[in-house]
Amino acid sequence: MSDNNGLIKGADGLTRCAWHGNLPDYQHYHDREWGRPVTEDRRLFEKICLEGFQSGLSWLTILRKREAFREAFDGFDFDRVARFTDADVERLLGNAGIVRHRGKIVSTINNAKRARALADEAGSLAAWFWKFEPAPEERPAVVDIVHVRANPTTAVSTRISKELKKRGWSFVGPTTVYAFMQAMGMVNDHIEGCYCRAEVEAERKALRRPK
Repeated sequence: MSDNNGLIKGADGLTRCAWHGNLPDYQHYHDREWGRPVTEDRRLFEKICLEGFQSGLSWLTILRKREAFREAFDGFDFDRVARFTDADVERLLGNAGIVRHRGKIVSTINNAKRARALADEAGSLAAWFWKFEPAPEERPAVVDIVHVRANPTTAVSTRISKELKKRGWSFVGPTTVYAFMQAMGMVNDHIEGCYCRAEVEAERKALRRPK
């Protein structure tokens, strides 16, 4: 098994992006979720918050704590999270199931308030984010491991980051935003040779973009 070209073959004989390392839960996330387009506001809010929590940590750590995060943050219903108080911050700091980082917890509550404002502005959180989808000519002709490793941020992720920060969001730097774009399917960064790439591209082609 080798990931020199960013690919790895699983026990089922399928070739995938190598980053999941054939760990069952991580492979399932790669196969069934990562890169597949999301247009539901609560899921989008969850994804961008968890990408913020991931900063400085491995995504696998966050993935394995995701159910605890969902329980702690009321399923990432941003209207409910926006009403969290200082007492909730202290409660969450005592929750061993999540990442107990005061700044990131406070940021999630702040961002919930900003998410409601953004949804009111655009009609939905999904409509606001998807309007930034890169045009085909802004994407590489070939998505290989060299491209992915060389581009942890893009012009679009930088633009989104700046727009969010103008609106008061935090923990939404360009790298975090690009990881969010990859995870929620705004771009397809399954690399050439991964069996998921064609499936994800078909889902993106069939997607009805939110307006």
